[in-house]
Amino acid sequence: MSLPIGFTADAADALPLHVLDREGLAAWRQAQPAAIGGWLEQQRFTAAAGSCLLLPGAAGIAGAVIGVGDRLDAHAYAHAPFALPAGSRWRLAGGLAEAEQAALQLGWGLGSYRFARYKRPLREPAQLLATPAPEVATLIDACLRVRDWVNTPTEDMGPEQLEQAARELAQAHGAQVAVISGDELLQRNFPTIHAVGRASHRAPRLIELNWGDSAHPHVALVGKGVCFDTGGLDLKSADGMRNMKKDMGGAAHALALAGLVMANALPVRLTLLVPAVENAVGPDAMRPGEIVTTRTGATVEIDNTDAEGRLILCDALAYAGEQRPELILDFATLTGAARVALGPDLPALFANDDALAQAWLDSGAQTRDPVWRMPLWRPYLRYLTSHVADLANAGSRMAGAVTAALYLERFVPAGIKWAHLDVYAWNDSERPGRPAGGEALALRSAWAMLKARYGR
Repeated sequence: MSLPIGFTADAADALPLHVLDREGLAAWRQAQPAAIGGWLEQQRFTAAAGSCLLLPGAAGIAGAVIGVGDRLDAHAYAHAPFALPAGSRWRLAGGLAEAEQAALQLGWGLGSYRFARYKRPLREPAQLLATPAPEVATLIDACLRVRDWVNTPTEDMGPEQLEQAARELAQAHGAQVAVISGDELLQRNFPTIHAVGRASHRAPRLIELNWGDSAHPHVALVGKGVCFDTGGLDLKSADGMRNMKKDMGGAAHALALAGLVMANALPVRLTLLVPAVENAVGPDAMRPGEIVTTRTGATVEIDNTDAEGRLILCDALAYAGEQRPELILDFATLTGAARVALGPDLPALFANDDALAQAWLDSGAQTRDPVWRMPLWRPYLRYLTSHVADLANAGSRMAGAVTAALYLERFVPAGIKWAHLDVYAWNDSERPGRPAGGEALALRSAWAMLKARYGR
């Protein structure tokens, strides 16, 4: 297996890299030659989080120091690959605890990323002399896959490309894939997936991947795969539509998490479901006021065609529930309301089981990849009332993330543990280790939660 981006096995000319925090700076400085102490003073270096300082030597650069904050947070190290000179090689000087080394390696991999499918990066990252531990390597790979998938425009990342991504994962890990597409969705009773995607020239589909031993606990992952969202006939504004290539971010997270499960041979029986559509405007577009009969037989009035993600997910969740898994997790770039409430960095977590929610919260704290629990406040079901159908797909502007989650819960069979993550999957601005564009959020904590729950 090749090394992740930003890593090297070539020790030639590798320079020492010192990792310091504010508390450790004074002791380290006392152990250095007087000239280094003077240089630190001249540069006013304090080892503040996110800082970097090159150290001079007789022949040029003799080494470097990076300042970090929380040593168990991968992003504490993620500034280094682009703060250090392009293409330079570095070896870690001084010991780090095993967990700190894992955080450093993960942060280096995340920080080395630039989306390069259509444009060469302006420079290459610095390289770390290290071979990441296998699980760290799979985490880097999973996070960067999410970024690549979300960053890719819809012309190259439509429903058929999501299907291809699932097939490539299946081939790599010995899984099986089945796909139901086009009008076959109606014949196989997936009417809401069909209703959302029928206006596009690209056929809607339900992608199903199965892997693992039937004797193991059954886990179902579901990801919203709206490859582009115009809003339908309830058309989005230009600003609102601009980044809607990212509306398959839930599918990207579910695919990447499935890859982590399989690559690390977690002892579960895995089912991955991705309803993949393009919410387009056309002669056959779904209209406001239409009534759609879902897979469960419940009727839904289309209050707003831009509330389409919950429509494709409800058929997929119902199908997942029919298989009676022990656990269902769904991921979706579902509501702007979640971003208003929690901003871009905190995915909103909803769960019908307190222990499951707490396990994800705990894993988020452990991995520094947080989620924030929001309430399934069932009195708000009144906002989804329809006078002509069993429920509406939207309604009041009140508590939009909560009502969307309540809609989804309606299609999860009683007795099955379920968690729903309303995730942004995007960085609006450039930050160290978090380049603008697609982002994997709560993917690492989801994996840690599953590993703690099912690991040997």
